[in-house]
Amino acid sequence: MKHLSNNQFSANGFPRIRLRRNRLSEFSRKLVSENHLSVNDLIYPIFITYGSKVKEEISSMPGIYRYSLDLLQKEIEYISSLNIPAIALFPKIQNELKTPFGKEALNGNNLVCEAIRISKKVNPKLGVITDVALDPYTDHGHDGLIHNDQIDNDLTVDMLCKQAIVQVEAGCDIIAPSDMMDGRVGAIRNTLDDHGYINVQIMSYAAKYASSFYGPFRDAVGSVLNLSKKSKKSYQMDPANSAEALREIRLDINEGADMIIIKPGMPYLDIINKAKEEFNFPIIAYQVSGEYSMIKCAIQNGWFNEENIIFETLMSFKRAGCDGIITYFAPYIAKQMINKVL
Repeated sequence: MKHLSNNQFSANGFPRIRLRRNRLSEFSRKLVSENHLSVNDLIYPIFITYGSKVKEEISSMPGIYRYSLDLLQKEIEYISSLNIPAIALFPKIQNELKTPFGKEALNGNNLVCEAIRISKKVNPKLGVITDVALDPYTDHGHDGLIHNDQIDNDLTVDMLCKQAIVQVEAGCDIIAPSDMMDGRVGAIRNTLDDHGYINVQIMSYAAKYASSFYGPFRDAVGSVLNLSKKSKKSYQMDPANSAEALREIRLDINEGADMIIIKPGMPYLDIINKAKEEFNFPIIAYQVSGEYSMIKCAIQNGWFNEENIIFETLMSFKRAGCDGIITYFAPYIAKQMINKVL
């Protein structure tokens, strides 16, 4: 108590300043809440696949499915009914279409391009974000092209620029390069502008760590066996580094990114906070597949209260400085918010 000045106590020795007073009632807690989560903060990832009437649950991601294109319309209608502002599309490409150079990524009628068209037909106002990276399309599972037993940065960037144009021509709103090649944001920005797509946004995976939390996602897009024991550490970031993340983010901003993604989410809240303090720039957290699966499994085992734990984790992103959150919990949160309003 000695560190407090005397005027903080009444004559009988009790504290005048009681922070608990503001926490005592629900209405007061709402009034002094410093951060707020809304449906407008949410981006929902959707996995797409081939076939007809296919809705297959991803074994490592309970409650998350791959949809064939004929069922995608219904899912887009559902997401739109929840007022979620944007989706992110991720394909599971057939193995026979995978090649060393990811040729299928440049097919204007590939799975992603067809999904974009379906989404825009169902709801033109729903934002569509597409991943620019080659790992779903390569037979080796890497995000980049291999030359002389190494990931060739510049060869990959050239391919990514072509991939971006294919996706934009299909109608996507935001290009999200997740490959972590040097210089790709500037190259893609120049390519988009040169083709007249000056208003297409770039949401760059600026700080994407070489994380163990991606395992279920790789299962979802079918790249686990292709990648096998190979490492992405030559292009994704070392989890030990934080100053390097700020350099990566600064480069992407200077190259023309409109928003940046930090991935994974909760294990890297410090990076989110540092980036917000340093740049005051639109930041999106990706609550990745491993984060989702850990929380979901704990909920299913009765270890967590579902609503409380999901809201708490998403609020942590807002508190750290995020403007938006890519999360597989988006529909659940949106429904909870709608129910509370009603």
